[in-house]
Amino acid sequence: MENSPSILSQIDRENLPKHIGIIMDGNGRWAKKKGLGRTFGHKNAVDAVRAALEACQKLEIPYLTLYAFSTENWSRPKTEVTMLMGLLNQMIQKELSVLDKNNIRILAVGDTSKLPQEVEKSLLAAIEKTAKNTGSTLSLALNYGGKEDILQAINGLIEKGEKNINEEKLKAELYTKDLPPLDLTIRTSGELRISNFLLWDIAYSELYFTDILWPDFNQESLFNAIFDFQKRERRFGKISEQLSKH
Repeated sequence: MENSPSILSQIDRENLPKHIGIIMDGNGRWAKKKGLGRTFGHKNAVDAVRAALEACQKLEIPYLTLYAFSTENWSRPKTEVTMLMGLLNQMIQKELSVLDKNNIRILAVGDTSKLPQEVEKSLLAAIEKTAKNTGSTLSLALNYGGKEDILQAINGLIEKGEKNINEEKLKAELYTKDLPPLDLTIRTSGELRISNFLLWDIAYSELYFTDILWPDFNQESLFNAIFDFQKRERRFGKISEQLSKH
C-alpha cells in the first residue's frame, strides 16, 4: 500500500501565515490523565514549545507568539505559580544558546516588571543577546492580558497629551507594537475561547481549535493547523467577488 503524502508536502509555501499565536492549554489535564500532578504536565510542555518553534523554522514563518502566562494566571495556587516561574526561568536559560545559534530573536509582550526578579533578569538578558538576530521571532506573552494591554496603551497616549487617537498611534503603544497582526491563532485542549489573548492583533486572525492537549502537540499538529488555514478564504470584511479582482 502506497504511503499517503506527508502533511508538510501538501502545504503551499506561497500561502503561509506570517504570524502564528498559540494558546497553550491542557498541561494539567494531560498530567491528570496519566495519574500525575499538574507539575508533570507543565514540565513536559517544553517539548511542545520546541516542536512548534522547529516547525515554524522549517516553513520560515517569521513570527510565533506563545501565550506563556496571562495576567489571570496569578490567581492559580501559589505553589503552581512558583513552579511555573522556575520552569520558565530554566527554559530561557537552557534554550537561549540554541535559539541564538538559530538566529532567532526573542521578544516579550506583557508587563514583565511584575515577574519574579530572576525571571525578568533572564528574560531581559535573552532579549538583549538575540536583539540583532535576523531570523524568526519568538515572542513570549508573559503577564499578558489583551484588555490590560489596550488600557495601558490608551493611558500612555493620554499621558503624552494625545487628543486624536487613531489605530496607528494606539498600536505604537501596545506591548505588541513590534509584531504584525495575527494570521493564525491556535488553541489546544478542546477549549473554544480566546482567553484575553492579543485582542487587538487577533481581530482578523483565523482561529483553529484542536482537542490535542499541549504536551502532545508536535510538528505535525502545527502543520495540520497551517494546512487548515490555507483552505480558508480571508476576506477582511470584503466579499469573495471583490477579492477575485485583485
